[in-house]
Amino acid sequence: MDTTPTTAPGARAGRREWLGLAVLALPTILLALDFSVLFLALPHLSADLAPDGAQQLWIMDVYGFMIAGFLVTMGTLGDRVGRRKLLMIGAVAFAGASVLAAYSTSAEMLIATRALLGIAGATLMPSTLSLITTMFTDGRQRAAAIGVWMACFMGGTAVGPVVGGVLLQWFWWGSVFLMGVPVMILLLVTAPVLLPEHRDPTGGKLDLASVALSLAAILPVIFGLKEIAKDGFAIVPLVAVVAGVVFGVLFVRRQRTLTNPLMEVSLFADRAFSGALGVMLLGVLTVGGSTLLFATYLQDVQGMSPLAAGLWMLPHTAAQMIGVVLATMLVRTIRPAYLIAGGLVITVVGFLIVSQVSATGGITLAVVGLSIAFFGGAPIAGLGVDLIVSSAPSEKAGSASSISETNIEFGMALGVAVMGSIGAAVYRNQMAETSVPADAAEAGDTLTGATTTAADLPGEAGASLLAAAREAFTSGFGTAAAVCAGIAAVVAVLAVTLLRHIPAAGAAEADTAESGVEEATAEKATITRE
Repeated sequence: MDTTPTTAPGARAGRREWLGLAVLALPTILLALDFSVLFLALPHLSADLAPDGAQQLWIMDVYGFMIAGFLVTMGTLGDRVGRRKLLMIGAVAFAGASVLAAYSTSAEMLIATRALLGIAGATLMPSTLSLITTMFTDGRQRAAAIGVWMACFMGGTAVGPVVGGVLLQWFWWGSVFLMGVPVMILLLVTAPVLLPEHRDPTGGKLDLASVALSLAAILPVIFGLKEIAKDGFAIVPLVAVVAGVVFGVLFVRRQRTLTNPLMEVSLFADRAFSGALGVMLLGVLTVGGSTLLFATYLQDVQGMSPLAAGLWMLPHTAAQMIGVVLATMLVRTIRPAYLIAGGLVITVVGFLIVSQVSATGGITLAVVGLSIAFFGGAPIAGLGVDLIVSSAPSEKAGSASSISETNIEFGMALGVAVMGSIGAAVYRNQMAETSVPADAAEAGDTLTGATTTAADLPGEAGASLLAAAREAFTSGFGTAAAVCAGIAAVVAVLAVTLLRHIPAAGAAEADTAESGVEEATAEKATITRE
């Protein structure tokens, strides 16, 4: 089996590679779409399977938990067994789990199949990204290809509710899972023709103890952050986060003693790698938190259906996708640090606009502000991943890809927890000044609780409580947006400080070409002397 890249180092990719990118875009969109497609399907499947409250949460969350937990393992496994091989194995598993999920006969079966989907998804995500680094060795083309990959991931997340709404208009809830089957069949047919195989010949065996430690580190932290975002600070999620950190320390210590570690911790010694990770983590934090609050604002404050809310969320996603494409073009002449920092200045302006949103008539201001903010943050999304994976040796691309994607998962979870907690704190403080019925304390804790309470109150009392709750939530949304603006300003400074040594793509290409000419001249002179 061919284990070499389809293009020589620095060579420009051709038609086969770009067609291969189109193939890799399909599972990327599908995996992202599966994160959000259940927003609309949950009421329908609940009517059939009758899950209790805890089971509903697991149906929604277990997919993301499994992806986050297994990314590191699967990224390194792809380096060992072959990235295309792992991609195809994952495609078979994902298609099979999709069918099982679609025809689940109980809540427990659906939770189990969603977990299988997450594990299969964890094989696909790092495989697609590491294959891109193998196929596109020219710096400018690789940046553009990764930008397309990132845009597909963002677009898939945004259109999930829209696609779910369309399918549920005509079919039963299982159809939202079955749409993955033809995508995976197409991938299995085209992958052997269009995608190269590549593996690390010195990878060695997979260390199962490291796999266990990585899961023990990642899963409790993700779980704890999600629980804090939903219910505030409590002993169980805090203990989970602390336990995850402890296992994370043990995991890192073990990696340093292994000849063939599960995670290449030595990659963090590279300034570009660690700097890009830090900048992306904080940048994604603002995206995750603001997206959650905006979705709640659309549905619970503006009273939109999930489908309508999904449509209103498309503008800022489109703005970010446009920004990603533009960033990959501008990086040829502008250093990534300055491009990222300049974009973040725009992000600050956008979030400050969002901070002025009101509960009534604020939808246009929110959409415009978030579109500006996400457009400005696009260089982080478009260039950050490329900076991370291009800093690693080609044989470690799978490990670098999995670290990058795990970093994104942590950033999203942390953003949801931090911004959700800020919004909740403002909500509770403002509602404390409102007359809330003594037997309905939940109205003072969450907007959902206030909505339920208001429906049981007579006329003017219910309307007054609901108006106050919506205003309180909007104040929390605005405060969180202002915090996001502050974080974006800090990240802009960090980007310039940590990444300014990285040249523009055009300058790097020129240096590479000049180096090649000098080597060729020296070789020619040697031959002449001989």
